[in-house]
Amino acid sequence: MREVAIIGVKNTIFGEQWDRSFRDLVVEAGVGAVKDAGITGEKIDSMFVGNMSGGQFVEQEHIGALIADYSGLAKNLHIPSTRVEAACASGGLALRQGIYSVASGMDDIVIAAGVEKMTDVPSAKASSALAAAADREWEGIMGATFPGLYAMIARMHMHKYGTTSEQLASAAVKNHQNGQFNPIAQYKNKITIESVLNSIMVADPLHIFDCSPITDGASAVILAPADIAHEYTDTPIYVKGTGQASDTLALHDRRDITTLDASVVAGKRAYEMARMGPEDIDLVEVHDCFTIAEICAIEDLGFAKKGEGGKVTFDGETAIGGRIPVNTSGGLKACGHPVGATGVKQAIEIVEQLRGEAGKRQVDGAEIGMTHNVGGSGATAVVHIFSRNR
Repeated sequence: MREVAIIGVKNTIFGEQWDRSFRDLVVEAGVGAVKDAGITGEKIDSMFVGNMSGGQFVEQEHIGALIADYSGLAKNLHIPSTRVEAACASGGLALRQGIYSVASGMDDIVIAAGVEKMTDVPSAKASSALAAAADREWEGIMGATFPGLYAMIARMHMHKYGTTSEQLASAAVKNHQNGQFNPIAQYKNKITIESVLNSIMVADPLHIFDCSPITDGASAVILAPADIAHEYTDTPIYVKGTGQASDTLALHDRRDITTLDASVVAGKRAYEMARMGPEDIDLVEVHDCFTIAEICAIEDLGFAKKGEGGKVTFDGETAIGGRIPVNTSGGLKACGHPVGATGVKQAIEIVEQLRGEAGKRQVDGAEIGMTHNVGGSGATAVVHIFSRNR
């Protein structure tokens, strides 16, 4: 298989974008990535687009064709465009499909993108759409929501390991600290542990400031064979490892709800492909849909011992300047979580960090970065490892 590089990237602003359509967002991201890569539409061989629920959020299916059409890649060029769905891991999986397409030799230049327009429906309908990423028959119909499912994970983590609400809150505080320096972030305000603990309780022990928001946004990257990447950019970023794994859809069937086994296995597969371990990673973007999700993720990926994720976070080891910076973008919590786009946005954050273009949130000397994207409560996990050096 061929080595693969990222040669162009673009995020839209993340947030509540009432005046912009689904089509506007994805076209901005795609065109921006093409421009960043210094290519033209005629160079593109195929496109993979992560989108969780266009049908429920904007009443539009056939997303792949729609995006090819409005990006100018359908008429005359007829470029194949495929929608990829894996709940909140749709973007990460679209990126993985693009990587495989280039690595296999089937395509040379590929767009991997993600998009979600979530604010055009009432919050109750948005919650219902998101609940479809859980087991509707065994969880959703019984009234379980994602805050409720992750609250159960948090409560069990507290029971088994002594994790505290203050430790959970420290993840949100850190991510807001980082998000204030990210120009695309939905929230740029600082928060404190006290403000998290005093915010509305959503599902005990999770407060509203422990939860990621509903967001509109799109992200896109351009992939190319590593051998020709320098023909397009002076700063290609190389894909060193990728891993994907699945687990049971319903939480009650898991071996241990405080460990996302899919994250563990996807991480192991990515490490093995890259011939690396946690000690080689300079920064990581993890899927912090809730603060407990970040704490579990850094344990599952080997950055903290099991049960110590809360302490590691509270002690500042995951802050910029700490032992292993986590979610320098602001994460899903502060940057926002347009579910289909998140996995691609995570990759763009790593690209900008490895290029040295992250501004005030820059991690000094960053050479290797990781992304971790989760679907649902952990039924899908996708992990990628990227390097500044080939």
